Amino acid sequence: MALSQQDLLVISAVALISILCISVLLKRENTIALPASTEIVQLRLYPIKSCRGIQVTSAKLLRTGLDLDRAWMFISAAERKFITIRQISKMTLIDTGLDQERDELTVRIRGTKSFFAIPAHPSEEWLNKNTILSKAIIWGEETDGYEYSSELTAPISEFLGQDVRLFRKGPTPRVLRGNGQPKLLGRTESIMFPDLAPVQVSSEKSIEELNSRLKKQGEDEITIERFRPNIVVKGHKPWTEDVWKTLEVSPVGLEKEKSTLQTITLDVLARCARCQVPNVDPDTAEKNKRQPWDTLMKYRRVDEGIKYKPCFGMLCAPREEGELRVGMKIRILEVTHKHRYVTGM
Repeated sequence: MALSQQDLLVISAVALISILCISVLLKRENTIALPASTEIVQLRLYPIKSCRGIQVTSAKLLRTGLDLDRAWMFISAAERKFITIRQISKMTLIDTGLDQERDELTVRIRGTKSFFAIPAHPSEEWLNKNTILSKAIIWGEETDGYEYSSELTAPISEFLGQDVRLFRKGPTPRVLRGNGQPKLLGRTESIMFPDLAPVQVSSEKSIEELNSRLKKQGEDEITIERFRPNIVVKGHKPWTEDVWKTLEVSPVGLEKEKSTLQTITLDVLARCARCQVPNVDPDTAEKNKRQPWDTLMKYRRVDEGIKYKPCFGMLCAPREEGELRVGMKIRILEVTHKHRYVTGM
């Protein structure tokens, strides 16, 4: 049946409107103003997942994340599953440290005499002699790892009220899932024991803005440590990190170190959706029943991919390895409005 002139006009109008809408969306994507460059003000690593972390002035960045970051975790001896602050908030009272002269990881239970030290970068020979290569479950996924003796972790088991083992990531890669999965990222990357991505970047300006809201409600301010980021940037405006797509870390401004530092590119995979771990005070292990979760839920549910969790910080994957130092500049190379969280756990 032949179309009438009126039908043809309607079809043409719909097609034109569709083209204009697509054009506007593309133009919006390509004309987002690039946020101003910023700089690294803190570097943090957490050698044992969910235990107290370490603030450093420099760190080696590997494709899997900062060297030693979440290289270990505690697992339940019976169920073989990882344990975190989510279940046992007082894990944050287990302090980790680095003895750089001995290249050892030190572990202490705060307020007690319990202490042990193990090689931070153990040789294969040491691991074969002192650990057992076994399996454990993290976020429903089986992974291999080097299991330390029950004698070593006996004080930790007593402190946590259950039989646990220390577990170091084994040789089989944990390939990124969620937004970092190969078909979305365009390459295959892996991690140690972070939940989803090699690196988490957060902004001082954003924690300041959150604290201003908490203060107005008569609540205590909190530190950015509660969000357990690896890289903390100074920032210029709160939440501009929401649209970051590609970052360039360079030694601009560190004139004396320029010759030994290289430029590193970070792909920003997704916003970091939050559970209630930030409600736990890392100094006391006390969990606030409401904050900052309640406040974040009011205005930081900003990702259509995970509507019922608030977001704070960005998850990233490095393209290169190299050294990071406090003071290095971060330039935002690309931005996007297309971030959409893909569940990977």
